[in-house]
Amino acid sequence: MDEEAGVGDGERNDRQRYDVVIVGAGHGGAAAAAALRQRGFDGTILLIGAEPELPYERPPLSKEYLAGERAFERMLIRPATFWHERDITLLLGRAVVAVDASARHVTLGDGRVIDYHRLIWAAGGSARRLACEGHDLAGVHTVRCRADVDRMIAELSRVERVAVVGGGYVGLEAAAVLTALGRQVTVIEARERLLARVAGAALADVYAAEHRAHGVDVRLGAEVESVVASDGASAGVRLGDGERIPAEMVIVGIGLIPAVAPLLAAGAEGGDGVIVDPLCRTSLPDVYAIGDAAAHRNAYAGGALVRLESVQNATDQAGTVAKHLTGTDEPYAAVPWFWSNQYDLRLQTVGLSAGHDEAIVRGAPANRRFSVIYRRAGRVIALDCVNAVRDFARGKALVSAGARIDPAVLADTAIPL
Repeated sequence: MDEEAGVGDGERNDRQRYDVVIVGAGHGGAAAAAALRQRGFDGTILLIGAEPELPYERPPLSKEYLAGERAFERMLIRPATFWHERDITLLLGRAVVAVDASARHVTLGDGRVIDYHRLIWAAGGSARRLACEGHDLAGVHTVRCRADVDRMIAELSRVERVAVVGGGYVGLEAAAVLTALGRQVTVIEARERLLARVAGAALADVYAAEHRAHGVDVRLGAEVESVVASDGASAGVRLGDGERIPAEMVIVGIGLIPAVAPLLAAGAEGGDGVIVDPLCRTSLPDVYAIGDAAAHRNAYAGGALVRLESVQNATDQAGTVAKHLTGTDEPYAAVPWFWSNQYDLRLQTVGLSAGHDEAIVRGAPANRRFSVIYRRAGRVIALDCVNAVRDFARGKALVSAGARIDPAVLADTAIPL
């Protein structure tokens, strides 16, 4: 769907105006449009998406969708009828390339200009790519959108060996799926442990051991010098020490670049993301930003300026903006949470563990059901829960309260959190 849906049967003018224009049709943008209607907003809404598909869930891309266990139709956030029935106009397969905050309009890649009264920026970001020689060869992939994974699936029948660059959630999820599909997988992580940005050493060690037990070759402290070519396609990667790892497919999972260039060019304050206040307002008049692209001061990060790349953050910030635009100012203050599925290990994280000074293991990792509880200055700041749903559910309250609890009590599985 690459034209507006829900506009009506009248003739379209070359230039249109909407009360709210939402840039980005992912979790945040879709949630913002739906929340506005749910709260009784009766103005015109335009939802612009760079991809041609209806808004869909991204987390399954590196898991069930890559594995062939979930059809794309089951990933749609809402069916097509939902948007039509709520008079939300969709403009898909279009990218916004410029914003004029003083004139209150956005410009699309095809030159079309659309006026707005209020703008919600939910454009997310693009996958960070390798900068080395061979980064653009056939067979080198990122995992950010449906088209990315469709290209990978189309090549898999010709692939025996896969190199995954980056030991974060996306890379490890893809490694788990491809291992289950019978491919020989090597994970290459530049840091000395997996999940270095998001988890402590205790959890990282468990996941490294789990992947190795499934036959994955996990390389830590290893740098990729180049992607090796053969007939114009990937044949492997060469590491900084000169070793060559054969691979017909290379998957790059080294982070995200927030899609904020048009806002920054328009004068918005920011850098790695556009900076927003507790109501998700940017420094530009009547321009809001949510989700992966928004940098905000987060109480659970000790007040630091952070971007949170999660469904929870995107949807909760969407709710904050929808409430503000319908007369209720409720600052964003949600407890962060994330999840990841690898093999039969379901990881659920609540809070932000960065800056912790103590990690308490609750339960036995060997039993495949345990939690790691992080404290800072005696307060619980985060939990990583592996196959421990009750710990995750109860841990939210501990993180929210910044609870002070004796470490021996936290470690005792006979005592509910």
